[in-house]
Order: sequence, then C-alpha cells, then structure tokens
Amino acid sequence: MAENKEQAQFALQRIYTKDVSFEAPNSPAAFTKPWKPEVKLDLNTNGRKVDEQHYEVSVKVTVTAKNDGDTAFLVELVQCGLFVVANIPEQQMGPMLGAMCPNILFPYLRENVDNLVIKGGFPALMLAPINFDALYQQRVKEAQAQQAGEQPTH
Repeated sequence: MAENKEQAQFALQRIYTKDVSFEAPNSPAAFTKPWKPEVKLDLNTNGRKVDEQHYEVSVKVTVTAKNDGDTAFLVELVQCGLFVVANIPEQQMGPMLGAMCPNILFPYLRENVDNLVIKGGFPALMLAPINFDALYQQRVKEAQAQQAGEQPTH
C-alpha cells in the first residue's frame, strides 16, 4: 500500500544581512580610557511566510557597550535566512522557525557583530552562544500565560 504523503522539505536557501548599524558616539575619547566595558545585549527573532514554500527568519541584535558611563559603541544588526519549508506538520513549524533556524543564523550574526566592533577600533566582542530552544519555550509559556489571563472567567 503506497502512501501519497509528500516528503517533508527543509533547506537553507540564503543567509543575508538585512540591516546593520554601528555607532561610536564618544570616539575618539572612548579610546583614551581604560577598557572595562559594560555590555548590554537585546535579542529578538522573527519568522514570516514569504510564499508557499519560503520563510524568512530574522535574528535582530542590539549591543550597547558603555565604558566609564559613556556609550563606547552601539551595534544593531538583523541577520536573516531564507528557508525552503514544505510539508512540515504545523506543530513543528513554531520550533523550527523560532529555534532551529535562529540557531543556524546565529554564528553569522556573531561574526558580523565581532567584525563591526573590531573595524570600529574596539577590542573583539565574541557574543556568547544563545540557547534559542530555551528562548522559544519561554516565549511559548509567556504567550500561553497571557492568553490564559485574557480568557474571560465564568
């Protein structure tokens, strides 16, 4: 008995930088102080359907480094990937777009941030690995809690 189910497809088609910004608002004074930075990292992911088989997944990071109270540099970067996704069960799409794809993109984002910081005249900044699986699970729990809180009680 032959099944007519089509085979699941998942493939990375392209990795690209969608948006990038580097600012060093306090240079050259930033280079005259001992380097003891306080680094703040904000990270967001997003996935959107482009057409029947293509999804764009983006990882956006904002890195702010302050040294001695002054902003030494600010990096904003959106790293994207175009993925072919077909015949994947709906319940697997969330983890795929929210965790698996960002895990693929993060090394590219990390390298781009490091290159921008070095070319801006600052010491290398190698971002620590991110557990996108845990972040995805946290977002799901927060969404469920918010949805439960908004449900009318009878």
